[in-house]
Parts: sequence; structure tokens; C-alpha cells
Amino acid sequence: MSTHDLYTIPVGLATWDVGMSGASRFTWEYDDGRDRMLALYQKGKDKQWDSTKRIDWDLEVDPYDVLGTPDEMIAIYGTPLWDRMSTRMRRDVRLHSAAWQFSQFLHGEQGAMICSAKIVESVPDLDSKFYAATQTMDEARHAETYARFLQEKVGLAYPINEHLKALLDSTLSDSRWDMPYLGMQVLIEGLALAAFGVMRDITTKPLPKQILAYVMQDEARHVAFGRMALRDYYRDLSEAELREREDFVIEGCHLMRDRLRGRETWEHLGLSKAEVGEAMEATDRSDYLRAFRSLLFSRIVPCVKDIGLWSPRLRQAYADMGVLEMAGQSLDALMRQDEEIADKIDEARFAEEEAERHAEVTGTIELGSTS
Repeated sequence: MSTHDLYTIPVGLATWDVGMSGASRFTWEYDDGRDRMLALYQKGKDKQWDSTKRIDWDLEVDPYDVLGTPDEMIAIYGTPLWDRMSTRMRRDVRLHSAAWQFSQFLHGEQGAMICSAKIVESVPDLDSKFYAATQTMDEARHAETYARFLQEKVGLAYPINEHLKALLDSTLSDSRWDMPYLGMQVLIEGLALAAFGVMRDITTKPLPKQILAYVMQDEARHVAFGRMALRDYYRDLSEAELREREDFVIEGCHLMRDRLRGRETWEHLGLSKAEVGEAMEATDRSDYLRAFRSLLFSRIVPCVKDIGLWSPRLRQAYADMGVLEMAGQSLDALMRQDEEIADKIDEARFAEEEAERHAEVTGTIELGSTS
């Protein structure tokens, strides 16, 4: 089935063309580069995996209960709008919410694949080109994984959100080589990592937990790559150049915050215009979603601080968004946790498979001894 058949909203053209500018940079310096970047590159090579083999695609998924989370986590839960809904409509709310969220993950991963390919093309350092090449493969695998999940397990998809599309457009169309890092590695990947983490930790369903944990294991390295490259580069920028990057970050964070409202899901559930307004008001008032939005900046804010974009103006912008306290998060600790959780899921799965094989062999032996 074509993905276009799954979209709730017609997507129009088969492709979206973004005009790119900037130079394709070759380097003739093939000596060893930065040790920490080359170590990350080696890790990127070592950690490649095949989604058709590592993920257990035989696991069943209920499209009306993709994550297995309680109704209390739905923005409109407990409102008059929720109380008026039939059981069928409430099931549809769960389906469309999950389809929309995973669709944006999918579109973001394709954007990350294209951005990392652009980094290979435009970054001046060979060690950065090496690592970005491994990231391009990672992002292709992530897009493949989310596409399969939506097609085979959810059966519904949403086009790219307008706010995510706007940030990708400004990221890819900028001629400066550091902007794909800033737009993708820091903002889009940072927010995606936090969203993946929240969903990984709350889901009670094994297949989405596997997918989110394994993707996060890769994404943690990608954010580390962006931090290394930009921290080195931004040390030498002028005040005016740093201010331009801060403007980009502030605008991008507002776009990412607004993306989370998911207005299009309510518009395409068959609600009236007044009911869509009710849903959006409930979304903006929801204590759960307010906390969720705050958590989603737990990876972005400390990363922005780490790379050297931390003027009083930028700190005030984060204070106005209510996320300034996230600056104290330890990115290194979060990355270690992401690695450990994915490894533990693997260990548990392989231990279970080994136990099943042992039981099968034992049963066969016992059957043979009694025959």
C-alpha cells in the first residue's frame, strides 16, 4: 500500500523541493583529525544495526492503543468535550494522536537524513564528514523503521506539520555550513530525543519501546556530534555572528513548541469548528502536556548552553517559555542512560529467546525419552 493512501490529509505533490545554497567543500587533509570526533565516528560504525533483524516485528500492536497509556494522558481527558464523545470517538482520538506523533517522527528522520547528507557535503573537516556519513545511514534506518511501523502496525499517517516543515526549510536553505548542525542536531534532534524518551519510558507496549530505545541509542551520538562541532566553531565567532545564531535558535524553539499542539489531528477527527477550539484550549491548559512540553526542552536547553549560545537575551527567551531550569540537565548522563536502556532491552530479549530455545530442546528430549 502506498503511504499516500494512509495520509489523513492530502499531501499534494509527491515531493517537497527545498532550494539549497552554500558550497560543497572538499578537503585534501587526510591526516588524523580530532581524537574525540574520530572516537565518535568509530562508535558510529560499531553501533550500526539492521531494523529488520534487531526489532521484533512479529509483536502485535493495537492501533487504538499504540502506547498502552491511560486516558488521563490525553489533553482533553475530563473536559466536557471528552465527556460528550462516544467510545468509538475516544478510540479514534487515541489512534489519530499516535499516528500524528509517529508521522512527525518519520518526517523528522527524513529531514535528519537530508541534513546529515548536507553536513557531509558542506562541513570543512574530514573527521566531521566521516561521522556525518555514519549518521546519514542511521537516519535512513530510522526513517525506514518509523515508516514500517506506521504502515504495518498503525495503518494511518499524517503529513509533515507546518512548524516542523518551516524549521527544516530554514535549516536546509541557509548557506552557512553550521546551520544544519544547529537546526537539526541541536533543535530537531534534541526535541525528538526528549519526546522519544518520554514515550519510551511511559509505554507499556514492547514494540514501540524497542523502536524508541534503539533509535535513541543512535540519536544520543548525533547530538554529541553537533555539540563537539559547534562548540569548537562558535568559540571564534563574533558577537554579531553569535546573535544571528541565537535568533535562529529562539525562532526554532518557538516553532518546535507550537508543533506540539497538533491542531491538525483535531481538525480531521470530524469535530465541529467550535469543538476544535475546545480541544485546542484544553491542550493549552493541560497540566500533563504542559509538563510534557517542558520535558521536551530537557535536551535542547543544556545543549544550547554547552555550545556557547547563552546570552542574557537567550536565557530570557527560555525563561519566558518556562524551560530555563532545563539548563541544569546533564547531557552526558542522559546519553549514558539512553545507551544502557537499549542494551538492557536487548539483554532481556535475548535471554527470553534463549530460555525459549532451551525449553524447546528440553521438551524434545523428554518427548524422545518417553516414546
